[in-house]
Amino acid sequence: MENSGKARVRYYETYADDFTRSRDQSCRIPSDYRWIRKKSILSDGLYAALGWAGRLYCRAVLHVKIENPALLREGSKGGGFLYGNHTQTLGDVFLPAWVCHPRRIYTLASPANLGIPVLGSLLPYLGALPVPDTVAGMRNLWAAIQRRLEEDAWVVIYPEAHVWDYCTEIRPFSAASFKFPAKLGVPVYVMTTTYQKRRRGKKPGITVYLDGPFHGDDTLPLKKRAEELRQRVHACMTQRSKASTYAYITYEKRT
Repeated sequence: MENSGKARVRYYETYADDFTRSRDQSCRIPSDYRWIRKKSILSDGLYAALGWAGRLYCRAVLHVKIENPALLREGSKGGGFLYGNHTQTLGDVFLPAWVCHPRRIYTLASPANLGIPVLGSLLPYLGALPVPDTVAGMRNLWAAIQRRLEEDAWVVIYPEAHVWDYCTEIRPFSAASFKFPAKLGVPVYVMTTTYQKRRRGKKPGITVYLDGPFHGDDTLPLKKRAEELRQRVHACMTQRSKASTYAYITYEKRT
């Protein structure tokens, strides 16, 4: 794979390593957290404003091109899940809102994101669904996901969980997040971000591939159904990742 000749190298010990951290990495979900917020002028206005700003950022700064853009507009009436590889700190906030427009998105996120100054307090209004670490919290998360699917929205999940900027490989991920579509019988779509050399500049351009739908095998028990979905999504992302031809940042395991 081609690189800039001065590609930055980041060393990792495990695939759970974080290279991007908020100021309050230990931020936890408040006990009175409102999982389902009614639409309001504030939330609609923020979502619309940041949606347009995000689209401009993706086009002008990240140089994003989307393959098969009509797929998500045409598919999954009644809501669906969108899985992507996690390779842009800010872009992964804006990109799914662009590809899913005009439908709303709700994104599973680490509670640490709530600790980001200013933006963290706005994330719940923009569709962030923090992943809880309690049984009661998980019940609330399930209820919120079902509610949003009933509203014909997209639920966005980055199963790699940790942002590795400009990573061109698909990292291993578990089947845990695939229990949602497996149990609810909702279709799954895939958004794979790949990187290519541009004529100008050291940073690469981005091509995003959209694929799907994938459906869970109802003949399998829940655990195996989720694992089968995970395998299909990982295989799809891995195949699409071969379109990456330029490494801006490389990742090497620390020995």
